[in-house]
Amino acid sequence: MVRGKTQMKRIENATSRQVTFSKRRNGLLKKAFELSVLCDAEVALIVFSPRGRLYEFTSSSILETIERYRSHTRINNTPTTSESVENTQQLKEEAENMMKKIDLLETSKRKLLGEGLGSCSIDELQKIEQQLERSISKIRAKKTQVFREQIEQLKEKEKTLVAENAMLAEKYGNYSSQEATKDQRENIVEAETYADQSSPSSDVETELFIGLPETRTRRISPKVDNSGEL
Repeated sequence: MVRGKTQMKRIENATSRQVTFSKRRNGLLKKAFELSVLCDAEVALIVFSPRGRLYEFTSSSILETIERYRSHTRINNTPTTSESVENTQQLKEEAENMMKKIDLLETSKRKLLGEGLGSCSIDELQKIEQQLERSISKIRAKKTQVFREQIEQLKEKEKTLVAENAMLAEKYGNYSSQEATKDQRENIVEAETYADQSSPSSDVETELFIGLPETRTRRISPKVDNSGEL
C-alpha cells in the first residue's frame, strides 16, 4: 500500500502524536549523526518533547558549539528585516517546490503500480506502458547476464571436477595394475608350493636291462647201450 500525503498540522490523537514524535525524533538524531560523520560538520541538536523532556546530540561539545554560535552571531551583522523576509520567502518557495516534486513522484509511483489510473488519458497510459516495457527489458537483460555468469561458473567447476576425476582415475589405474601384478605373483608362488607338496617324497628304484633276453640251452645226455657203447 502506498502511504498518503501527511498533512502538516497538529496531530489530535495523543497516542499517534507521541508515536510520530518518537519516530521523527529518532530520524532527526540519525540524520544529525550522519551529517557530522559524512561531512565532518560540527552539529548540535536540541529537542524538547511536549512533556518537557530534553533530547540532544552533538558531534563535539554542545556548550562549545553554542558558544561558537554566539561568537559567530556577534561578529556577523544581523541581517535587516527585508533580507530576513526575502530569505524566508525563498525558503518557502523551495519547500513548496520540493512538496510538488514529492507529490509528482508519489503519483507516478502509484500509476506504475497500477493504482489511480482512472484519470489517465490514452497518451499517459501509453507512456506508462512504454516505461514499464523499458523497465522489463532492463530487468530481463540483467537476468540473462546473471544466468550467463552462473553458467560460466558452473562450466569452470565442471572443468575442475573433470580434471580431478582424471587424476583420481589415473591414480586408481596405477594402484589396480600394482595389485594385479602382486596377485599374479602370489598365484605363481601358491602354484609352485602346491606342486612341491603334491609330488611323492620317496625315491623309486628302477632297473634298466639292455640286451637280448636270456636264452636257455637244453643239454642232451648221451644214451649208453647195455654194451657200453654210445
